[in-house]
Amino acid sequence: MIAVTGAGHVLLREGDDPCDPLPYLKTRKSRKYMGIQDDLAVVSAGKALAAAGLDGQALGERTGLYLAVGYIPFQEEDIGPVLAASLDAEGRFSMERFSDVGYQQAHPLLTFRCLPNMPAYHVSVNFDIQGPYLVTYPGAAQLYLAIEEACAALREGRVDVALVGGVAHQRNFLVEHHFRRIDHPREPAELRDAGAFLVLETKAHAAARGATPLGCLKSLSLHYTPFDPIEAMPAPSEMLEILAADQADDDDEPAPMSSHSVASPSLEFGPASLAITLSTMWGDRGIRDTVVRHILESRDGLRGESTWLGGRAEAP
Repeated sequence: MIAVTGAGHVLLREGDDPCDPLPYLKTRKSRKYMGIQDDLAVVSAGKALAAAGLDGQALGERTGLYLAVGYIPFQEEDIGPVLAASLDAEGRFSMERFSDVGYQQAHPLLTFRCLPNMPAYHVSVNFDIQGPYLVTYPGAAQLYLAIEEACAALREGRVDVALVGGVAHQRNFLVEHHFRRIDHPREPAELRDAGAFLVLETKAHAAARGATPLGCLKSLSLHYTPFDPIEAMPAPSEMLEILAADQADDDDEPAPMSSHSVASPSLEFGPASLAITLSTMWGDRGIRDTVVRHILESRDGLRGESTWLGGRAEAP
């Protein structure tokens, strides 16, 4: 049985100030290399490790990091000069001009703040995580891939602790533009910058170090259905049921306590969605003795299903 011993998240709403990673940084100078998605990852990871009683500990080689990252962010003021210098005399994009002149117009540190592997770097270096890692990108169901790999590493004994999470910086020019133009679009007002992490361990390891689990993972499945992206992208959907603990194994279909996300089903949280829901319920709200059933279908053809038992709810 895989236990969840810690959970933490950061969710930025419209008008919120950016989250501050400085309390978690080993070197304050590294702040200049960090973008918003790095801030979200470091702060939410720090909260999850603190909830698990692992803050301030040397995690080392027996801790793994498994992270799903959203679409690459860019602000218009960063892209504008690059594009302007990459156009030919007729106003068409020129790969030659981009290679010779255009890319040099970007700020030298911009790449560090945008690449999908950078949140994993900042989390690993600031919390001394030296074990195996996985970074996947960019759809919401990619978090299921990260959880699947983390569970395999725990069960095979490759790690003792797995830090698993999702992060997405979505309120920016490039990502907003992307969500407007794809099939099944999202408006900018529906997008959120979000990061969330779970600390996973085997129940035996959690008990050995005296940790009290917030909950545990009862079941997890992930399926891929091939599709032709030229024709149409699959329609995304997400369903969450929060059930009373004693209904988890009834033969009859249980009546849900809630049939929608704790955060909001009308908003887009990217690959942080599931972890935000669990962190909000088990951490912020203290709703423990419940069963969470989650089903997510994403634009990249993945369908993930999972059941999580909170608090004293136990698997048969």
